Parts: sequence; C-alpha cells; structure tokens
Amino acid sequence: MNNYKCIIYITLFSFYLAGCANQPINHSYDPPGFFLGFFHGYTIFFSLIGSFFVDVRIYAFPNDGILYDLGYFFGVTTCGAGFAAR
Repeated sequence: MNNYKCIIYITLFSFYLAGCANQPINHSYDPPGFFLGFFHGYTIFFSLIGSFFVDVRIYAFPNDGILYDLGYFFGVTTCGAGFAAR
C-alpha cells in the first residue's frame, strides 16, 4: 500500500510541475498552416540530421495550432510509411 501512495504523490507532483509550463504568446501575422506542417513533417529526418550541425528546428513556432499539427502528423506518417515499405 505504501508503494501506491508514493506513485500517487509522484504523479500529482508531476502534474503540478506540468501545470506551470506555458507557451509564449503568438504575435505572428501569418503563422504556418497545414501545408507547411505537412512539408515539415515530410522532411523531419533531414531536419533532424541538420539540427545536429546548424540551428534548424524540426517543428515551427509559432504555428497555426491544430491544422499545423495535423499536417505535421500526415507528413511524418507519409514519410515514415515510405521508409518502412522499403
């Protein structure tokens, strides 16, 4: 029973710390949308390798929210399925 209490306390403390996190306010006039998210998701492997050598991000900020995330997801799955089929 003591182990369960410890797990519950650690979980609650983790939620408490995660609740303190925030995102900077988006002040851009034309944030990246679905198609740029798709492109970034499709080129994720090249961006990841490039990020080791130069200052390149694999995820755009500020983005348009759910549409960018959806495009990013489709891009990653499209590219990942292409590599997995070989």
